[in-house]
Amino acid sequence: MSRLRSELKTGFYTVSSLLSFLLLKVLFRLRIEGRASVPHDQGFIVVARHRSYWDILMMIAAFGPRHQLHFVARKGLLRGLPFLQPLIRTYSTVIDREDFGVGDYRKMIAAARDHRLVCVFPEGTTRRRGDAKAGARYLATSADKRILPVNIHAEGPYPPKYPFRFPRTRVSIGSPVRVEELDTQDGDTARRSERYREMSERLMERVDRA
Repeated sequence: MSRLRSELKTGFYTVSSLLSFLLLKVLFRLRIEGRASVPHDQGFIVVARHRSYWDILMMIAAFGPRHQLHFVARKGLLRGLPFLQPLIRTYSTVIDREDFGVGDYRKMIAAARDHRLVCVFPEGTTRRRGDAKAGARYLATSADKRILPVNIHAEGPYPPKYPFRFPRTRVSIGSPVRVEELDTQDGDTARRSERYREMSERLMERVDRA
């Protein structure tokens, strides 16, 4: 039964990935860069900015059916999108971002170890340029994985202005980065909170340059 469930899960994801690409190609004139350079035998923590619910479909379409993503989703999505609860629970690890605890952290670590590609939106919100949280860095360190930055470029209003103003978009998958590359301060002299904040800022800079 578990094998059948796994095959159905993979099959549905494959179909969803292809349909997402077709939809975004028509509405957003989507272009994808960097997918061919993503290794098939290595795991990554995939990181992108979060400006719209469309970001999720953008990421699924950009990586394609051969690079299945597992998302870290905030609990609020279950309330905001109740009709999508089964899909969110199947393809995501749900955490309580507002009251984050040890249990949430352990779930994220388990997801990072169980899935090859785990997608995290460090800002945790669709508000433009929110503060990046440290979850992606913690995941990469705990699961011994590199971070894969992804930039969603939009020429026009994004999120789109309905019903007709959809931007031309390009999703660029950048080069992997190790957590150590983000740390330029001496841990003995820098305050830990300041050091971690700057590492998160450098990570989002990598995303913007992807």
